[in-house]
Amino acid sequence: MSSYHRTTDRYTKPAIFFHWVTFVLVALAYLAIEIRGPRGSDSRALWTGVHYWAGTLVLGLAVLRLLWRLWAGAPEELESNRLLAFLARAAHLALYVFIFAQPLLGMLMVNAGGRPVSLAWTDIGFTLIRADSIARPLLKDAHEWLGNVFYWVIGLHALAAIAHHLVFKDRTLRRIV
Repeated sequence: MSSYHRTTDRYTKPAIFFHWVTFVLVALAYLAIEIRGPRGSDSRALWTGVHYWAGTLVLGLAVLRLLWRLWAGAPEELESNRLLAFLARAAHLALYVFIFAQPLLGMLMVNAGGRPVSLAWTDIGFTLIRADSIARPLLKDAHEWLGNVFYWVIGLHALAAIAHHLVFKDRTLRRIV
């Protein structure tokens, strides 16, 4: 899969950049949607715009991140326990699905409501589908459900990294910082 041989057990600088910028943008998207304020308020308009902007950037970075991962590969797994190695791969796969699916569901939901997704403070708008009053509530439920599930998946991912550092005392966390 990788186009060159990795001689280190650390992730490449671009992979580390994609990981942490994605983390910051996902956290910003979650924060923005949680504090946006009441309907019709200036606060809601601002934070909804930030949420759209962060989500759209997550999707763009996800494409670049996946392309980089396919080209550059990843360091060898450190995990010798087969169950933990399987859980780590499953969690990483779920996180990749999330960073693609969640922004796309959000964009589709907004479009199904009859509006383009506009990036905050720009004239850039995205329309992937036309208005659809039947699909919109389904897309909204899927977007919210997936967002809630991933509060837990992201939390477990972070806890696993901390456990590797503090309990297992291995290099897992240091490879991505």
